[in-house]
Amino acid sequence: METKILKVDSPSSPLLEDAAAVIRSGGLVVFPTETVYGLGADALSSQAAKKIYAAKGRPSDNPLIIHISSPDEAEAYTYTSDTYYKIAKLFMPGPITVVMTAKDTVPLETRGGLPTVAVRCPENPIANKLIALSGRPIAAPSANLSGSPSPTNVKHVIDDMMGRVDMIIDGGSSDFGLESTIVKIENDGSLVLLRPGKITREDLLAASFDVKLASAVTEGLREGETAISPGMKYKHYAPRATFVLLDGEKEKIFDFLGDKTGQNTAFFVYDEDETYFSRLLGVTLYRLGPRLDEESQAKRLFALLREADECGHSVIYAPLPRTEGIGLALYNRMIRAAAHTIIKL
Repeated sequence: METKILKVDSPSSPLLEDAAAVIRSGGLVVFPTETVYGLGADALSSQAAKKIYAAKGRPSDNPLIIHISSPDEAEAYTYTSDTYYKIAKLFMPGPITVVMTAKDTVPLETRGGLPTVAVRCPENPIANKLIALSGRPIAAPSANLSGSPSPTNVKHVIDDMMGRVDMIIDGGSSDFGLESTIVKIENDGSLVLLRPGKITREDLLAASFDVKLASAVTEGLREGETAISPGMKYKHYAPRATFVLLDGEKEKIFDFLGDKTGQNTAFFVYDEDETYFSRLLGVTLYRLGPRLDEESQAKRLFALLREADECGHSVIYAPLPRTEGIGLALYNRMIRAAAHTIIKL
């Protein structure tokens, strides 16, 4: 497949109409969002949904998120509630996805065969305008090969999707760098947090929502449990290299890495600890961000995983994040990238 690349700097660009025409014709368009780049197609077309799964090499039981340009558009595709509109008023457009019971307007292929559908209204102006111009919701998982780190800039997209999609929109680097928060609305109006993101559990609790944490956020899916949203699989976001998380103080991590020198080893180091760990010979350091600036770490994580892979490291180590605030989103992505491999030091 020939892939056309469009550089788009503004939602007023006439090039977006070309991209919208591709969506309407059943084609695939990669577009930027505030979280990561999405691989988009007509959410109301079962054939277009199948193209997404094929382009990513994604299992067809892993549901897709449908993207809308305004929160009230969800009415056509799902059974909304007061809880949904409270979420919408507080956090939409924005990096949050809501799982609700689907209407028959959404094909089973888009839903991964489930009775529910995940709905998101992105705040990225290019993404939002593309959806509006298309005149239909856009189904869009992250624009990477299934299981690999999600793309946060157009280079990552080209590496994975060139020749697999009709069009790529280059809209610059993603603002946040991790996928959207996903919540499911229960019958009693409470929320289950299925995937943490920029909108944190603490943000939802502060807005007076009753929020339960799905066990799959910090663990793997239980045997027989169905993934009702993206990102719940046991291993996900993974580099080609072995990725391992280290749980311990920096002195103990230093001693551990000291035994790994000369073994083509990489370490994701907090910025303020770079000088301390630079004494290690034969361990390549990648700056993850300041220890207390988790938004910076979120923005860098997937790009660092790809960069370390490109350098051919056999193993990549990283400090284990905390499980509060945005730290929970980092923890969730990193334990899946590491297939839950954590070494306690």
